[in-house]
Amino acid sequence: MADRVNSMCEQLIKAVNVMMDPDSTHRYRQEALKFCEEFKEKCPFCVPCGLQLADKSQAAVVRHFGLQILEHVVKFQWNNMPQQDKVHLKNCTMELLTSGTYPILEEQSHIKDALSRIIGEMIKREWPQHWPDMLKEMETLTSYGETQTELVMLILLRLAEDVITFQTLPTQRRRDIQQTLTQNMGSIFAFLLTILQHHVDEYRRLKVLPGQELKAKAHCRVAVATLNTLAGYIDWVALFHITNENCQLLEILCLLLSEPELQLEAAECLLIAVSRKGKLEERKPLMVLFEDVAMHYILSAAQSADGANSDQPAGAGLDEKRYIFLKRLCQVLCALGGQLCALVGSAVEVKVPVNLNKYMEAFLAFTTHPSQFLRSSTLTTWASIFRHEVLAKDPTLAQMAVKYMKATMTNLVKTGFPSKSDSPSCEYSRVDFDCDEDFIIFFNAYKAQQGEVVRQACKIAPFEAFQIAAEWLQYQLNSPLDTGNTKSKNGEGLCTVLSPSVVQWEAMTFFAESVMGQLFKVLEKEKLPVDQGMELLQAVMNYDTRDPLILSCILSGLSALFPFVLDRPEFLPQVFFKMFPAITFELVDASKAPRTRAVKNVRRHACSSIIKMCRMYPEYLLPYFDMFYTQVKELFANELLLTQMEKCAMVEALVLLSNQFKDYEKQRAFLEELMAPVTARWLAEEMRSVLWDPASFLAFVGADRVISDPSDEDQMGINRSRISFCVYTILGVVKRARWPDDLQEAKAGGFVVDCTSTGAPIYRNPSKEPLLALLPNLLGFIRTLNSLFLPENMARLSETFSRAYDVLDVEKNLILSISQPAMDVYDTPVFKSSLERLQGFFCALYDNSYHIIGHAGTALQQDFFTIEGLGEQLVGSALIHLEHVPYHRLRPLLRMFMKPLVMSCPPDYYDSVLCPVLGILFAHLLQRLNFRWQIINQRTSECGPDDEEECCEESQVTQEMLEDQLVRLTTREVMDLLSVSCISRKYPEQAGNKEDADGDEEMMATDSSQLNVPQTSDELTELGKCILQNEDIYMTLLAISFNSLSWRDTANCQRVASQFCWALLRQVVGKNLLPEAVSWLYVSVLKALQMHGQHDGCNAALTQLALLIYDALRPRYSELRAIMNQIPNIHPEQLEQFDQRTVNPAGQKIGEKKRKDQFKKLIAGTVGKPLGQQFKKEVHIRNLPALFKKVKPSKDIVANSENTGLVSLFTPDHDDN
Repeated sequence: MADRVNSMCEQLIKAVNVMMDPDSTHRYRQEALKFCEEFKEKCPFCVPCGLQLADKSQAAVVRHFGLQILEHVVKFQWNNMPQQDKVHLKNCTMELLTSGTYPILEEQSHIKDALSRIIGEMIKREWPQHWPDMLKEMETLTSYGETQTELVMLILLRLAEDVITFQTLPTQRRRDIQQTLTQNMGSIFAFLLTILQHHVDEYRRLKVLPGQELKAKAHCRVAVATLNTLAGYIDWVALFHITNENCQLLEILCLLLSEPELQLEAAECLLIAVSRKGKLEERKPLMVLFEDVAMHYILSAAQSADGANSDQPAGAGLDEKRYIFLKRLCQVLCALGGQLCALVGSAVEVKVPVNLNKYMEAFLAFTTHPSQFLRSSTLTTWASIFRHEVLAKDPTLAQMAVKYMKATMTNLVKTGFPSKSDSPSCEYSRVDFDCDEDFIIFFNAYKAQQGEVVRQACKIAPFEAFQIAAEWLQYQLNSPLDTGNTKSKNGEGLCTVLSPSVVQWEAMTFFAESVMGQLFKVLEKEKLPVDQGMELLQAVMNYDTRDPLILSCILSGLSALFPFVLDRPEFLPQVFFKMFPAITFELVDASKAPRTRAVKNVRRHACSSIIKMCRMYPEYLLPYFDMFYTQVKELFANELLLTQMEKCAMVEALVLLSNQFKDYEKQRAFLEELMAPVTARWLAEEMRSVLWDPASFLAFVGADRVISDPSDEDQMGINRSRISFCVYTILGVVKRARWPDDLQEAKAGGFVVDCTSTGAPIYRNPSKEPLLALLPNLLGFIRTLNSLFLPENMARLSETFSRAYDVLDVEKNLILSISQPAMDVYDTPVFKSSLERLQGFFCALYDNSYHIIGHAGTALQQDFFTIEGLGEQLVGSALIHLEHVPYHRLRPLLRMFMKPLVMSCPPDYYDSVLCPVLGILFAHLLQRLNFRWQIINQRTSECGPDDEEECCEESQVTQEMLEDQLVRLTTREVMDLLSVSCISRKYPEQAGNKEDADGDEEMMATDSSQLNVPQTSDELTELGKCILQNEDIYMTLLAISFNSLSWRDTANCQRVASQFCWALLRQVVGKNLLPEAVSWLYVSVLKALQMHGQHDGCNAALTQLALLIYDALRPRYSELRAIMNQIPNIHPEQLEQFDQRTVNPAGQKIGEKKRKDQFKKLIAGTVGKPLGQQFKKEVHIRNLPALFKKVKPSKDIVANSENTGLVSLFTPDHDDN
């Protein structure tokens, strides 16, 4: 046998060397791997060969393979090994631990890891029942030296990870080991702390002695391993182990923060300890870390580590380990802040720490650190502290709020790009970010967080916040413009997006907006600093600049300070009309030249600011309405002066102000006058032919022309702009024209025409007449838009515009989650090709047209829904030729048209308007989505090497991904529409809150006995009840819901299973369903488990749904039992037992949780495995005899009675017992 073992070992060594040799061919490496794997599976000499290969005389790779063989034996052959072989392998492995490795500093880390894994696997199978002395043996091993101590630490760490963290054991075994660990945790912690203390002391003693460096390093290595092991236990052990002996562990960890070689691991442990949750009473001792001594060690360690980084020679870069340590220390302080907020003011009566100021100063030091990442790490804790009811009233915090806001003045400035060296932050950013794009994405989120914290700080110190903002604004207004080194392409003296002045202006503007917005909410009107605010506003208005980036900041400043004007209304026209020049801002006189993005942003900013003012303060602006209207007319006089969106913004602002007339006739007359040009153009006879005929429309907008010279497009561009202006204007009026909110004002103004049967007022919209006149042509136009996708109309597109209906590049990137360039080139003119302009035109037309008819119901109410034949008109326009409409056009149809239409429709018009529309739409969607998802499912399941060759081109792959993602997004829009149409948000009380209703699996009822109780129809909306009467539509909805369970969209599956399927099915379970239909419904759920059951959320929702269906329908449909019989690996006896209880619920009672668990086990065979698990060899760990057996006391009085006679039960003696 020895010869055969030696021969096999030689072959294995050769095979291992072939596998690890970089010069080996792929074929030889594959053959060597196959040989090794077959050896592990089939050879009877695994143990002797593994031990021989693991001998330390062998090369490291060979030793590692030998240890892998032994681990394989324990994992896969242990259950079938004779007891003496197990003992032999265990003894040999312990011998390897004792003397089978090199000294601690020489041994390879992967050898130590492999050796510790073998012992770990044995422990998982034998401890504590068959190996009660394991912990003592581990303790004994540590007496052999540093090498063995480190191995013991690795073993204990792996045990904790497998049992607690990763939970890779069967439930019973995990429970046994966890209970035993918990029982022995006192001694384990004492053991670990003793080891740590001993080796730290030895390390400190030896490191200063000459010639003892290696011994010192050995002790340091053990200390590091011990700290790592402690980290694996601190996270889950009872808190009193951590705070025992007057927080001895925390004290040791704080002391170790000053040891450069141990501080990172000590900080990790400390972080885990102070991040612990649990009962507040148990967390109370953690407040010891706020005392002077602990805080001193934390601060000293931070200063030392930061000083070491600062002392690095130029060009040497950061000491990354020290920087990581700083991050951990920052996290420790954040976690301490979390404990402070939880404990102070709670029932455990923890007082505000005496030296809170010292902690806050330490925290502020991280907030002012050059590292942008460290600064951002503190924000959540700042916000929690500022929001805290007790802490926010402490005088210390008022001072810290001011200091924080002053620090924010620096932190908001966009500096620290990894590619630059103009700031101390750059060095740190090179460690934290791969490129400038990553930094910008981070900084934008970081900036938003800072705004939230500044608002919280402003609540604590509002006057100081205003003073800081005012001084900063004045400073910026008086500072000369610094364009920096980079030259703008717009011209001399203009800034770029990264110019010093721009980044300062942007930071100041954001800070001022955050402060001013909060100031008016926090302070009473009498206490507002109106005089200073008006002084600032006057200064901003007097500031003149032609730089678009700075001008945008000025507009933001005006908006932020505008509320001060409400106390000085005489200044209002000056402020309002200061913004008007910005609407037509240009850098060059030639109106034909393409504008830069910065110029476009200024114009858009001015428009949105005016709309915001008209929306928020219309009553203050109303006196100046005529002046504003005159200005707008002058702007509109030149057709090319404003873009269509800018014109629409002006229209919206005017309509918002007109809502303040509160006089129906006056507002109606104004709206008719405002819309007169649009009405004349839209209703003109020549325009009617364009709107109703696809060929005429394509010719009118130039889509059928080949463009070789851009000047040829001029007339077509004007035609497109005129159509766009009409649609934009109609949309602006539909969105903004309203009646007064106050009922009495509405009645007085003539807006109320009648009341409903319930007494609710019926309003009329002042825009009713012009909108209803325009509606027929609009519906015809929508029909034309849908008809554009017909093959004959697609053929009319010229070669130049053949891709005019494709998805816009911007939209494509959003759909594919491809981030847009974060570094916008603000000073580069935005050139668009003829094709891009036409694509944008079509996209805007579709979206806006759907918006109009979607919101017409909300705006016009009964005047819209009483249009004769409205349902048929909508079907004949918006739903015409749907089979040709692509998915990227279906989405806005569902979201912008159907969803608002459903939500605004009064119940009286469900039958005449909604049911015809929804019936046709859902029937189309069912057929279309089913077909498309079948293709996606088939492609996903059958993808092979040939497919990779076919789809090798990146453009093909991208297009396929885009199409799949569009189908996915459209499916979710469909489910949103289904939810709005049928599912009420009035969930039963146990269903939880809104978050649960939005897809949390915990919302599902756990008591299936509720199914037999008559349920209210609260889960169906009024529209849902109406649809229930229409069998065709209702069956379509059921089919969509149950079909979608098996579409490859996990999020959709979980949502539909938990919210829709049962809510819809429950309404018809009592009716005479066809057996085939019942079988199909149940099989659909089981198929979904096959596809999505690997995901916990889906598994829970689908299992609950399957149980609900089985309980409700099994008593009447034996087909369900036949389906259950076909489930793989089902136990017939258990199924029979479960089935009998379902059919005869009056029989033996069983707890609902237990019943649900039984059902889950029955259908476990349907649950599919993820691809990564399908070919994995399973590890089987047998349960050992139970550690504790609870003997249930018998409830049988007769059995417990010594006298079994009936008479004795009634004797006085028995009563005394």
